[in-house]
Amino acid sequence: MEPTELSGDAGRIGVATYVIDAVVALLVIGLGVLVLQGSWSLGSRWTSDGPGSGYFPFYIGVILCIAGAGILVQAVFTKKRDTEIFVDGEQFKRVLSVLIPAAVYVFVVQLIGLYVASAIYIALFMIVLGKYSPVRSIVVAVILNALFFAMFEIWFKVPLFKGAFDPLSFLGY
Repeated sequence: MEPTELSGDAGRIGVATYVIDAVVALLVIGLGVLVLQGSWSLGSRWTSDGPGSGYFPFYIGVILCIAGAGILVQAVFTKKRDTEIFVDGEQFKRVLSVLIPAAVYVFVVQLIGLYVASAIYIALFMIVLGKYSPVRSIVVAVILNALFFAMFEIWFKVPLFKGAFDPLSFLGY
């Protein structure tokens, strides 16, 4: 997919929307095929005592494949293809400014748990993207996660993941 400059988007360079639509359609079809294969191995037929365990997922896979094929046909084979730029460089940088920290957050949750990682994540987002003061950001992040801790751990009695190092173990939870 080579970046193209399209006439309707003066000065913007990027991939056309219909190309992205086609790629997403192929991914949806691939997901549908994966669901079909998995449900087939579970038993997607009707058995003597009712539907097999893969019966309903099989039809979800069929629906995904049909929907993906429909999107692919609309994206590639119609006369009214959407040739506008899907995302330009500046927009892509903004997406990455959220996506990369989110991916790091998912990794950090595995190490230090949901509460501590969430407090750090919220504070850093407030400081870096929201341009709030560090003190205000840390206070908001700690109070918010203390509220979530109380709500889930104490009130609902639903323990959430504390991480491999469990930095909150001193609380007895």
